[in-house]
Amino acid sequence: MTSGWTFEGQPSAIGGGAMTLVAGGSFCVSARNGDILPGAAQGIYYADTRLLSQWELRVDDGPIEELQVLAGEPYHATFVGRAAPRPGQAESTLLVVRDRYVGGGLSEDITIRNMSHEPAGCMVTLHVGSDVCDLFEVKTHRVHWVADVTTAAEERSLRMFSISKGRGVRVVAKADGTQVLPVTAPRLLVFRVVVPPRGEWSACVQADPIIDGVETEPWYSEKRLSPALARRAGQLFEWDKRLPRVTTTNTALAGILRQSHNDLGALRLFDPVHPELPPTVAAGAPWFMTLFGRDSLLTSWMALPLDPDLAHGTLSRLAALQGTKIDPLTEEEPGKIMHELRYGARQDDTSAGGHAYYGSVDASPLFVILLGELRRWGLHRAAVERLLPHADAALEWIERYGMRDGFLWYQRKTDQGLLNQGWKDSFDGINFADGTIARPPIALAEVQGYVYAACIARHYFAQEAGDTETERRYRDRAAELRARFNERFWLPDRGYFAVGLDHDGRPIDALASNIGHCLWSGIVDRDKAAVVAEHLMSPRMFTGFGIRTLASDMGAYNPMSYHNGSVWPHDSALVAAGLMRYGFVEEAQRVATGLLDAAQAFDDRLPELFCGFDRAEFRVPVPYPTSCSPQAWASATPIQLVRLLLRIDPWVPYRKVWIAPALPKGFGELRISGFPLAGARVDLEAREDSDEVYVSGLPEEVRLIPEPRPPASAGVGARPRSPWTPRPPGGAAGAE
Repeated sequence: MTSGWTFEGQPSAIGGGAMTLVAGGSFCVSARNGDILPGAAQGIYYADTRLLSQWELRVDDGPIEELQVLAGEPYHATFVGRAAPRPGQAESTLLVVRDRYVGGGLSEDITIRNMSHEPAGCMVTLHVGSDVCDLFEVKTHRVHWVADVTTAAEERSLRMFSISKGRGVRVVAKADGTQVLPVTAPRLLVFRVVVPPRGEWSACVQADPIIDGVETEPWYSEKRLSPALARRAGQLFEWDKRLPRVTTTNTALAGILRQSHNDLGALRLFDPVHPELPPTVAAGAPWFMTLFGRDSLLTSWMALPLDPDLAHGTLSRLAALQGTKIDPLTEEEPGKIMHELRYGARQDDTSAGGHAYYGSVDASPLFVILLGELRRWGLHRAAVERLLPHADAALEWIERYGMRDGFLWYQRKTDQGLLNQGWKDSFDGINFADGTIARPPIALAEVQGYVYAACIARHYFAQEAGDTETERRYRDRAAELRARFNERFWLPDRGYFAVGLDHDGRPIDALASNIGHCLWSGIVDRDKAAVVAEHLMSPRMFTGFGIRTLASDMGAYNPMSYHNGSVWPHDSALVAAGLMRYGFVEEAQRVATGLLDAAQAFDDRLPELFCGFDRAEFRVPVPYPTSCSPQAWASATPIQLVRLLLRIDPWVPYRKVWIAPALPKGFGELRISGFPLAGARVDLEAREDSDEVYVSGLPEEVRLIPEPRPPASAGVGARPRSPWTPRPPGGAAGAE
């Protein structure tokens, strides 16, 4: 998930035990005592700008010791700590409580409570700093002090502003009965305080963003939520009310699903001008609090049983940003779906609507796949029809700009873009078995699967509309691509598919998790699936917690790397879905339970990735230090795992839904109330010791088939079927 607007490199570490609060596109990363420490990646961020790089509270020049953090809403937390002992005291008698709201900027109520029988005279100082750095300067270790950041002291406030970037922050304090002294060098807000015996003193400090020279309206005001933050709270409340309810005897699963629910709610993005529009979803905190093509599409796909509005909103927003012209700097091309949207101050683009970068090869086919998934569930039908021309434009981009030698390739247009443009987009993410880095242009294995699945989805749109010419065209394209892929990418001496083809057309022979995505998309011929599954579940790939991104005997393997041996939960979940699709039930169960065990070890929240050490070596998963958390597709992973274990396969246009639970031993009983299907709310009950399923609330026209859909099959030249559905009534037997 590397940004396309930066030099290649891994994200900066934010430090162990960091606390992250998010609200819309703004977020705050701090230590667990509430301080934002200079010299690290912590800060208060808004519009892709670090407004504050330091926010340290001191009592008599001593730091605050952390006692506890009370997490509330995603944008709110209370930090409980204590000051250092006063002279002559063995222990501290001053409790310090910092009640913080984040949204746009920050509001913090500071309360000092005196537990002694004597008044406590003390000096309270808040050290503040702003480097007005672009988020990517922080993320890629290129932080530098902006030379023109000036600090001005005003009444009870400090104003820090960069003229060249037109951005900054105003920090203002209010404290009843206490003088507030702003100091410009060093940048301090100073309070001289006497806290009465068994009494308390309080102050409120706000940090308001300055964007394009204009101080923005705060989202809060002295414990009173502004309309913006109140609306955000209301949106979370309404969202929570209408979501499906899960009741389970598996307490671990209940906690994991509850955390996924909360994190996806926090990562939703709303149009500030039209908040009534369906939300999109940000890729993750702290570095990716914005709309991404690939990440937001896959997250929406996995979370669709929870909230189909995410798919609706993400597709609609990406359609509005779809490429219309050729621009080598942004890699925009007509019909192409963008990679990411940013709002930082840039000399080449400072538009209020943000600036888009299009350096992603897979977002365009994934757009079509997600639209087809909404069609299969019978949801947002009017929006699906409205968005179909955008799917056609994305498919046209694939054919016109991306296809060569029958495959979809990528190569960046300038040296400012991403070198690798699939989901493993770090500079060294695609390599040969001996560790040699592959040179673009590259045709990735999983991307061919996505294109195949997109053609299948478009084929069914045409079939349902009676458009036989379009149906035939995309059926033939899918069949040709599948046949060509199984010939060119297959490595008969290895028994698995190449991860891609390099600039010379040579197979990139590393064993990587990408081939599991090929099972998910259905492009793999049935006669090759068993050996692929065997490789994926071998000790080289399966750690016991998930599937490694790269096998342990490959030349570039490093379990502590970003893409060369780590475990990404969303990646493993798609592999598990592919295994289940081809009928490898026990293998899919093992991956799913491993991921859920990992989630439990991470306090119910799966991170973006974790290290790829074997479970036999370390009994708990080892964290990756710069992993995003919460992160969208990791948050959606448990929802996808529950769906694949229940084997829910709707095909509403053909008035059928397949549901055949395959819950592993120890999973317990599960009831889901009100999951969306065909415009209705459906209830489902299943248990681990029974293959029966109880379903109620299905529309009368939709027939329940209480068995798994047939596994993917070979059949060269046979009529293809949808990548996530059984064959249609009267459909030919055989190929996908």
